[in-house]
Amino acid sequence: MTSLHGRPTAAELVAAVAEFLETDVREATAGRVNFHARVAANVLRTVERELLDTSGADVTKALARLGCTEESQLAAAIRAGELDDRAADVTACLRSLVDRRLAVAHPGYDNPGNGQL
Repeated sequence: MTSLHGRPTAAELVAAVAEFLETDVREATAGRVNFHARVAANVLRTVERELLDTSGADVTKALARLGCTEESQLAAAIRAGELDDRAADVTACLRSLVDRRLAVAHPGYDNPGNGQL
């Protein structure tokens, strides 16, 4: 992805800080600080994946097929029963939304061969 500001990109900066926490900080600390460095590195890795995520267009298209522009609009339409006759389309859209979230929050979760499922 090309950055407006060139290199390093936001994702590269986040990755560098995560790497620093995962290596230098964790190797030099113990106990609570070590644990918090691990948590902070995991948060930064999630942010990195979100910055690099390119599936937004797919989700936007899935929402648009249902006449929605955002998730809250989809939720309201589902609650109101406006999409009851389009269950297959709703399921496909929800699957896209969940797949995207899992890819960012827990990469590899959708791969049955990784022992996660």
